[in-house]
Amino acid sequence: MTPFHLAIPVTNLSVCRKFYREVLKCEEGRSDKKWVDFNFFGHQLVLHEKPKSNSNTISNPVDGHEVPVPHFGVVLAWEQWELLAKRLVSRNIEFIIDPHIRFKGKVGEQATLFFKDPENNALEFKAFKDMEQLFKKNK
Repeated sequence: MTPFHLAIPVTNLSVCRKFYREVLKCEEGRSDKKWVDFNFFGHQLVLHEKPKSNSNTISNPVDGHEVPVPHFGVVLAWEQWELLAKRLVSRNIEFIIDPHIRFKGKVGEQATLFFKDPENNALEFKAFKDMEQLFKKNK
């Protein structure tokens, strides 16, 4: 697997730093006054401090749910997703889309959940019981 690099803007670096470190259990890497790197499940996530702005989130319908756009996240192993979902529920995270199974019995069946970080960035975490279906198309 080749790790990806994603940089996202945040207005409150200290609050987001604590969220990614303590709630998501991401290991903190290098940092400076205006940015911090995290090991985001094997990928590099960089939080960059920025001034506040008014940005509207849109959504698209997917399998009966309104999926926020833009969003980012990772595909986890099934057991890792289950543990994360339980931890988020126990921390009373407010979900945009509660943990559930999407496309049940169909190509691309997956566990998924959506929530926002303290800066209103939408995150999706998903898992496939059959990782061969990650990029599989419907016939």
